[in-house]
Amino acid sequence: MAQDFWDNRFSSPDYLFGTEPNAFLRSQGFRLPAAGRALAVADGEGRNGVWLARQGLQVHAVDFSGVALEKARRLAAGQGVVLETEQADLSQWVWPAAAYDVVVAIFIQFANPDLRTHIFAGIRRALKPGGLLLLQGYRPEQLNYRTGGPSQVENLYTRELLEHAFSDWEVLHLVSHDSVIHEGRGHDGMSALIDLAARKPAT
Repeated sequence: MAQDFWDNRFSSPDYLFGTEPNAFLRSQGFRLPAAGRALAVADGEGRNGVWLARQGLQVHAVDFSGVALEKARRLAAGQGVVLETEQADLSQWVWPAAAYDVVVAIFIQFANPDLRTHIFAGIRRALKPGGLLLLQGYRPEQLNYRTGGPSQVENLYTRELLEHAFSDWEVLHLVSHDSVIHEGRGHDGMSALIDLAARKPAT
């Protein structure tokens, strides 16, 4: 999608997905290292990256929209933390090798199957051995709820898709569930979700 689409989407003075962290991410806080570097993939207005920074991590927040990242920096400043922000197109971004202790990918389902394959390969590359992935997305059943997410079924996640993508990693948590979420105007109401916590092999 064009950059102006995303900039326009995030142009309102409020925060489209709220300022509180994603509930699944917060629930997995006990798995986070006490220190280290985290990548927040397509972090938008910064709610998740800011929370990670508040947990003591050095956070690199990457997003396509400069408007969203400016709001993320404001949110971080208001909460007394700093984000390293980078505006980037994830289809072109060069994923660094073994650079992060944690990668967080929350609702990155703008990605079609080809881009998703590219992003998942980037996540696999970017995590250090023993690093932690936290990912949440919508399942195809979300199309019945229409409370957020894309309208393209091929962009949504199934258990089989995630198991295949990270088949050689240690799966710590993989759960499908229907739950009510309230994340600003963007995600609001009963939702068909799938949560993944996985660890890259240490060797």
